[in-house]
Amino acid sequence: MKKVLLAEDDTDFASVLKQYLELYQYDITWAENGEDALTLFQTENFDICVFDVMMPKMDGFTLAEKIIKINPEIPFIFLTARKLKEDKIIGLKLGADDYIVKPFEADELVLRLNNILKRSQQKQTHFSTIDELQIGTYVFDTKRLCLKNNSMIQQLTEKEAALIHFFYTHKNQMVKREQILKTVWGSDDFFSGRSMDVYISKIRKYFKNDDRISINSVRNIGIEFKITNN
Repeated sequence: MKKVLLAEDDTDFASVLKQYLELYQYDITWAENGEDALTLFQTENFDICVFDVMMPKMDGFTLAEKIIKINPEIPFIFLTARKLKEDKIIGLKLGADDYIVKPFEADELVLRLNNILKRSQQKQTHFSTIDELQIGTYVFDTKRLCLKNNSMIQQLTEKEAALIHFFYTHKNQMVKREQILKTVWGSDDFFSGRSMDVYISKIRKYFKNDDRISINSVRNIGIEFKITNN
């Protein structure tokens, strides 16, 4: 049974959502504000988090920033009644796996939870069979999810590692955005596309010390992870 930390200050909504998710064999721990959710996260283990954005004492974005420092691999979903584009961008930059605008059908949340946890499990299983990959002057440790060279060790999130692994296995090839999105994100919708752009920006910075490595985007064609010999 997967454990879910649900932070939601609307008690009626949270109660209904908790009962519904439990019907699908999720073990729900519910906190009514961000501070209580953070305390629970520090004392228990969870498989995924679902945070309302607008909460008393600590909002969902601040809460997410704090839990990422504790466990950068934990997947999380934001729930919000606001449709502001800026909110979505903040969520993407924090590394959110999904972002759902209220009102929504509980079935939709169940499907998204299932998909995120399934992808997370697939990545763990896949990476467990591989050790290290040489990428230019970098070593990509697929078990410890980190990127190393002579001057740095960069810890990676699961999604960063999955994206780098995809690029490595398709290096020096122009690949359609849709193919990357469906493989790494499981969806090629707008939200996933913006999320991918944020992750690619991060990965470009990780590889900045080797000028033989580049990630080139060609509008309406695709993306190429290029490694040259010189």
